[in-house]
Amino acid sequence: MNSKIEKSLHLLESYIYGQKFAGYDPYDILNSSWLPLSGKTPYMAAIAIQFHKRNPINIRPILGIKKGLNPKGLGLLLHAYTNLYTVSGDSRYKSICDELFGEILKIKTPGYAGACWGYNFDWASPGSYIPKYTPSSVVTSFVIQGVYAYYKAFQTDAAAKLITDACKYIMTDIHHFRDETGLCFSYTHLSSDCCYNASLLAAEVLALGTKVDSTLNYTELIGDAVSFVLSRQKTEGVWYYSQKPATGVERKQIDFHQGFVLNSLYHLREFAINKNPDIDKNIKHGLEYYKREQFSPEGYCYYRVPKVYPIDIHNQSQGVITFSELHSYNTEYLPFAGRVLEWTIDNMQGPKGNYYYRKNKNIMNKNSYMRWGQAWMLLAFSTYMLAGSKE
Repeated sequence: MNSKIEKSLHLLESYIYGQKFAGYDPYDILNSSWLPLSGKTPYMAAIAIQFHKRNPINIRPILGIKKGLNPKGLGLLLHAYTNLYTVSGDSRYKSICDELFGEILKIKTPGYAGACWGYNFDWASPGSYIPKYTPSSVVTSFVIQGVYAYYKAFQTDAAAKLITDACKYIMTDIHHFRDETGLCFSYTHLSSDCCYNASLLAAEVLALGTKVDSTLNYTELIGDAVSFVLSRQKTEGVWYYSQKPATGVERKQIDFHQGFVLNSLYHLREFAINKNPDIDKNIKHGLEYYKREQFSPEGYCYYRVPKVYPIDIHNQSQGVITFSELHSYNTEYLPFAGRVLEWTIDNMQGPKGNYYYRKNKNIMNKNSYMRWGQAWMLLAFSTYMLAGSKE
């Protein structure tokens, strides 16, 4: 690891731990203690969220919004610190992992068939309103991925139990949509939707449950979920974001979710290869598109193809993660992950160690978000280091 990356990692770590893992979020405006939007019409709340996340000036203290512990952020941090322990053997990382695992246990959402987690803020779109801590397959999956990394490193019974318990949530509370191509798990229990990356993340929970408890067998479901998504890959290698189950109309959004899909397919390939023998070709084709069409040669990721700006920290971190973890598909990918990481250090890290939210063409949005920026970047560093340690 070169000195620039080592120094940047140290600064980021110090910042995260100094904040006690708590922070603001781009979508947290409905946590305001005095702005009368929580519980109001979804349309009004959705407008406020969209304005708030684009505002380069942090007005949260004025609005009475406090820094909080985000369950997804905690899962990402647990995953990252476990990776750092695996690479270094440093007992300090073990202590931090134990602390994070304890927080994850405390912040579960009660009232569902199994262990599950949701965001620590209300969320709204023009047609819906979702209260804070409403669980989702996405948040639950990233928490469980962190818990599984912790389980592998330290073999704790409590972690194993949490993973298998989360499978009950996916199987019982999450809707399953089927058609002739396979199966799609929904994002939450509130509707039967078809978001490709969310469905694969739900399948990952089942896959990890199977790894922990060999009596569980979800191979058929996992294979069907993979088949559904593979059938939606476009000729050029890309996946769009989602489709409407009733009409099949897709939402054409191309961003970091391409990386999500690729990582999930890579994680699930051993469960799905019998049903999808060409899965490696799909992954390789998707990776080629991801690098060719979504990243500049210098190492910055376009916001949403074909739009370049704003350069978003989440896009940057996902690029490092995907090209590091899937570097066996092309010898150029791990060095390119390092290039993306160094570009991000040079252009988006502040003097305190935190990473800025977005770099616009003429202005930097310097807001610091624990889940969206810092947690993902720490996972990016640790994934890059872990991949390099195996070379």
